[in-house]
Amino acid sequence: MGALTDSRKRVSADHRLHPSFPPSPPPPSKRTKLAPLLPVSSPPPLHYASPSSAAPGPSSSAAAAAATASTSSHSSLPHPRRRLPPAPPISRPIHGPQRVRRSFRGGNSRPNSNPPWYSPSPPPKPLGLDQYADLVYSVTHPPRPTPAVHVPRGTEAIPEVVMVDDNEDIRQDKEDEQDVEEEAKAKVVGRKVPLYKELYEKSSRQRDARLRTLEFEVQLAEKGRLGLERLAEVLPRITPNKEEVPEPFVPLTDEDEDNVRHALGGRKRSETLSVHEASNIVITREILQCLNDKEWLNDEVINLYLELLKERELREPNKFLKCHFFNTFFYKKLINGGYDYKSVRRWTTKRKLGYNLIDCDKIFVPIHKDVHWCLAVINIKEKKFQYLDSLGYMDMKALRILAKYLVDEVKDKSGKQIDVHAWKQEGVQNLPLQENGWDCGMFMLKYIDFYSRDMELVFGQKHMSYFRRRTAKEILDLKAG
Repeated sequence: MGALTDSRKRVSADHRLHPSFPPSPPPPSKRTKLAPLLPVSSPPPLHYASPSSAAPGPSSSAAAAAATASTSSHSSLPHPRRRLPPAPPISRPIHGPQRVRRSFRGGNSRPNSNPPWYSPSPPPKPLGLDQYADLVYSVTHPPRPTPAVHVPRGTEAIPEVVMVDDNEDIRQDKEDEQDVEEEAKAKVVGRKVPLYKELYEKSSRQRDARLRTLEFEVQLAEKGRLGLERLAEVLPRITPNKEEVPEPFVPLTDEDEDNVRHALGGRKRSETLSVHEASNIVITREILQCLNDKEWLNDEVINLYLELLKERELREPNKFLKCHFFNTFFYKKLINGGYDYKSVRRWTTKRKLGYNLIDCDKIFVPIHKDVHWCLAVINIKEKKFQYLDSLGYMDMKALRILAKYLVDEVKDKSGKQIDVHAWKQEGVQNLPLQENGWDCGMFMLKYIDFYSRDMELVFGQKHMSYFRRRTAKEILDLKAG
């Protein structure tokens, strides 16, 4: 329905205020049922008095009496009542808050959004290196409770109110400006050497210092060149055989790549891909898929790979160091209750291993810290206890526990007393470190692999994707290369 304009409202108001305009019938009550339309006779015409007949007279009084009679006879008739038409529907949305009806999760404030069961949740984002390091530190270093401090009542410090005089600051600033101006004037007046000569001497001194620095850099570069030339002459005599250096980085064949891709990307997650009978470890596709990128390694994959490294050593004893590889459950069992040697005493009997632990060159102990893999090495060959963490952390407590374990192990198996006080306890320097939040397990395995070859740790983050595929291939073949 349209709104009345101002002119319409004004005309309508004028007509209603006119004395001869009949009053509008009252609005029908909502409770009263509207009657049907009745036939109504046309009302008599209205007679308006002219200005000339304003004075009373016999003719005018007679006309007024006739009009009064006509009006009274007309008012006696019932007023017509019309049935109002139905209200039209609202052609526009209501501007106001509307209630969203929800029944069995069928409604939504956004009509175009899909129900939650048709919207698969996105995969969680992997942790970044900083977030992962903070997570590891929060797990390994829980916060200590803050001791309560008793403050006697009435000894609280009352802040001191200092009044600042703005006028004093302004006077001080003006005095400082005057001192600077006077000092500058004194320099100009008392100058004995022209300004251009001072600037020239200053630039000469700077130039001479730069020339001396360049001369020193040239001499240093010359010495470095001579050192590299001597190293190039000696290097062929100390470089190992070319066949041994690239062995940890031998590229996979196309067939191996296809097999690994099928094993890591298949749909049947419960399918058995490999079974190691000596250790009774079964590898399914779901277990092996931890070797995909951005995944954390699990115990089954790590323990089976360590078994394969021991078998590799037994196949070629002259090519690798004599090592012992504890599984991922050893250290957790050893520190149960603080320190418990008896719980792991029977893990290293000669009948079970075929050799004494003290006869090994290196003993590798994987350490799992809830969300992070680390490595401890009992280096019997060099008389060291070493700690390797791909985040660069150090755990002296773990090295002290392993030192105590070695003393108890030697005494239990051979009856001898070994003194480890002179052995070094150190964190390995210049260690390859991870640059993300998921490759700690792969770094630990490669620390063990390279140390068992008696090689330097010449790998980095860029090799992790290749090492993951190579480890998957070796587990599928049940043979470490």
